[in-house]
Amino acid sequence: MTNNVNDLSVRLSQAGIPLNEPTSSAQLQTPWFVRALQAFSGWLAALFLLGFIAMGVVFVVESPAASMGLGLAMIGAAYGLFRRARSDVLEHLALAISLAGQLLVAWAVVEWWEASPDSLWALLGWSLFGLQCVLALIMPSQVHRGFSAFAASLALYMALATSVMAAVASGLVLLAITLLWLNEFRWPGRFKDVQAWGYGLLLGLLVIQWLAHSGQALPLLNDMTDSAWAGLTPWLSVALLALALLLVFLSVFQRFSSSRGRWAAYPCAAALLIVSFYVPSVGQGGVVMSLGFAIGHRVLVGAGMLSLLLGIGSYYYWLESTLLLKSLTLLVIGGLLLLLRWALRQWLSTPVATPDDGSLDQDA
Repeated sequence: MTNNVNDLSVRLSQAGIPLNEPTSSAQLQTPWFVRALQAFSGWLAALFLLGFIAMGVVFVVESPAASMGLGLAMIGAAYGLFRRARSDVLEHLALAISLAGQLLVAWAVVEWWEASPDSLWALLGWSLFGLQCVLALIMPSQVHRGFSAFAASLALYMALATSVMAAVASGLVLLAITLLWLNEFRWPGRFKDVQAWGYGLLLGLLVIQWLAHSGQALPLLNDMTDSAWAGLTPWLSVALLALALLLVFLSVFQRFSSSRGRWAAYPCAAALLIVSFYVPSVGQGGVVMSLGFAIGHRVLVGAGMLSLLLGIGSYYYWLESTLLLKSLTLLVIGGLLLLLRWALRQWLSTPVATPDDGSLDQDA
């Protein structure tokens, strides 16, 4: 068999037909359970190392400046370790060191602004948001980039929750998710980075929705007073949702030539936005699911369905309205959506007369 292949290669070369032979042999992929064991080993080594360091530098916790300096030094050490890491053990060891450094930085911010508790949590949220955005951009690790994107979404939520604008945070995260996944292939060199950011933000959106459904922003933010922006929060949330939905529509319309199909999408969008004004998670889940269908991404479709279930379930058990009213509201919304689906299927399936059809009928 080998001789036949060699003879065929020689004959094709003599005929002037070039052969694209691989220049390097294919690398074997490490099994997932081996990688999981290596990751566990990295975290175990990091715990022992950090415990040993903590025993010798207990005084650092008492000084905000020392905590900030040591935290930034550990983040820098993690960056250098990521640059040299060639195994999952070193990568997760660097991740643990980076997380410990970030905790020291957060502790320093809390100690510095402990005298003004009214603005402490807003400042802490914005500080962590900026730090996580920088780490998501510069850290040479896909795991760390995904975690930093996830932590940045939660920090943004904490910062805006202090002003009673938590719903705006989920709208901003949803808009960022839409922009990232629609431009997934725009930068081939950063394809994996975009995926890491997208998955991190997607997980952050689900956690934010869960926090909103639990009835409180964060355990540390229970006593926050109302803000002047509180009345605009639902409108801003719906506006961000509409912008994300418009971006999805524009991406789909580039591949959808039927003008009737384009106009058919707008009643669906209007119905979704009306529902989202009262139940924001339903609109967010619908946008994520539509985005998944638009780009053919099953994970996004599944996350959108989970978000929809969370939104509907949280609204059904909402204590500020009677169960009968909520049942009737969901019944009417479901009936209208089913009626809209039936009307759209009838409208889109109706054949449209073309000039060619008319000319054929006249010739007949």
